[in-house]
Amino acid sequence: MLDQVLNFSLTPQLQTPFLLLILIGLEAVLSADNAVALAAIAQGIQGSDRQRNALNVGMFLAYVLRIILILTATWVVKFWQFELLGAAYLLWLVFNYFTSQEQDESHDRGFHFASMWQAIPMIAVTDLAFSLDSVTTAIAVSDRTWLIIAGGTIGVITLRFLAGLFLRWLDIYTHLEDAGFITVGFVGLRLLLRVVYPDLAPPEWLMITAIVCTFIWGFSKRNEPESSREISPMPVKAIETREKQKQN
Repeated sequence: MLDQVLNFSLTPQLQTPFLLLILIGLEAVLSADNAVALAAIAQGIQGSDRQRNALNVGMFLAYVLRIILILTATWVVKFWQFELLGAAYLLWLVFNYFTSQEQDESHDRGFHFASMWQAIPMIAVTDLAFSLDSVTTAIAVSDRTWLIIAGGTIGVITLRFLAGLFLRWLDIYTHLEDAGFITVGFVGLRLLLRVVYPDLAPPEWLMITAIVCTFIWGFSKRNEPESSREISPMPVKAIETREKQKQN
């Protein structure tokens, strides 16, 4: 699909910005599930300020790791073990999330950290695992390293913005966190299939369609406000009893 998009006869002046727009678009689309995963990790830290600080520091480390991955991408893609490790890590995240116990008070499940410094390395490594898919896709679009780095830089900035939004949205939408980790599973399975059976690996358009449909479900239901859950209507029998007591 990408090859068909890039077959347009563009002048050299237009080709570079066109490729940059494609790389930024790919980063934005492929970063939605990554942003939910990072937001869910940050949500396991107590305090909104520490959550934001963990995302800032974690994304800085993630950016450094991305640059290293881009500079060594032509070497990394030769070793299937890297993609296997990335797939195993992402599938472990999904397994850990869906098998974790719900908290009694908040009914939330997932990650819980005593300190933000426990979450920061996890944020950086999670983004690196996702980058194995996005960077190899970027290499297929262009062989200009500086262009891929520029797209990756803008992608990290976009990802930090999206993670901040999802951090708030996770408290608003009932199914959003589940939807996010389902899409993480999609990415992990795709990486695994590319290693084990490349012919069965789904194309980019199918992955994007599946991710979009899953997020539509994720945004389909809002949580009830805390006030409406705390105040429950008085039972009918209790009202009748009170009225009889007034009459007597």
